[in-house]
Amino acid sequence: MTLNAPGKAHRTGLSMMEIMELFPDEDTAREWIEEVVWPNERCCGKCGSTHTREASHKTMPYWCSDCRSYFSVKTGTPLACSKIPLRKWAIAIYLCLTNLKSVSSMKLHRDLDISQKAAWFMIHRIREAWMPDADEGDPYDGPVEVDETYVGGKRKNMSNAQRKELTGRGTVGKTAVVGAKDRATNRVSARVVEATDKPTLQGFVVEHTVPEAKVYTDEARAYVGLPHHEAVKHGVAEYVRGQAHTNGMESFWSMLKRAHMGTFHKLSPKHLDRYVQEFADRHNLRNSDTIDQMRTVFVRLSWTLYKVQLRGCTLTYNELITDNGLPNGARG
Repeated sequence: MTLNAPGKAHRTGLSMMEIMELFPDEDTAREWIEEVVWPNERCCGKCGSTHTREASHKTMPYWCSDCRSYFSVKTGTPLACSKIPLRKWAIAIYLCLTNLKSVSSMKLHRDLDISQKAAWFMIHRIREAWMPDADEGDPYDGPVEVDETYVGGKRKNMSNAQRKELTGRGTVGKTAVVGAKDRATNRVSARVVEATDKPTLQGFVVEHTVPEAKVYTDEARAYVGLPHHEAVKHGVAEYVRGQAHTNGMESFWSMLKRAHMGTFHKLSPKHLDRYVQEFADRHNLRNSDTIDQMRTVFVRLSWTLYKVQLRGCTLTYNELITDNGLPNGARG
């Protein structure tokens, strides 16, 4: 067992040696994942039927009697059609969970001995477990801290051509992200937004809080008019006044931006929301034991109902790289 160290000593972690012993080979990894995904009874990933049996297929070890097709524990999940061994998937999820600033595709490519392209696609498929869904949880009872931030490169680091394209100062050319942190549960919800105007920010607050919740924000005019609302004035160096502050959300933003600078170096607006959801959910899972965090991720990856309803299929590489209307060029 990992020795206690400064930090969250109430939770049980896993060392790299322990994770390698837990998944010494592909069969062990497959059996562990099947036990997590199918805790009661094996079911088909195509139709959901439990009328299944073992089969002698080379890559699909089970047969569904209802839809008459072969399947595996990867079928119907973002792991489907992947040639990467399940053992490497488990280790990749472990690395994503235990690195507070996440892992880059280049590091995953080196650690797992796969191509960088495969590692990039792999980590985005893992992020499918962290994307918002129908089971996002109840609205926050409060007190709730709400704050927004902007993600993008510094003007001084841009080329002259990039600087000429920017008109204005401050946050011009950056992507806005809004977040809320519930002090009672310590949970965070965040997402990329197109604007930081009153309808957008107040709509986010209404969506994530109960009507009686006390809401703390900065002095941005977009929050004026919220019920049970109190603001601190950052513009005059007021950061705490009694219970009024947004320090919890500021701490969350600092972790995201440290990952931007130290792990990813560049983030494109096209995929930024995936990174934001990853950091929000890792924050919400951090009090659980590492092995329980891994179980949660695998269960969410196997739950594809909402994904099928939204897209009609699980995430494909073509879907990942297709144009979504946002710039793909990274902002350094």
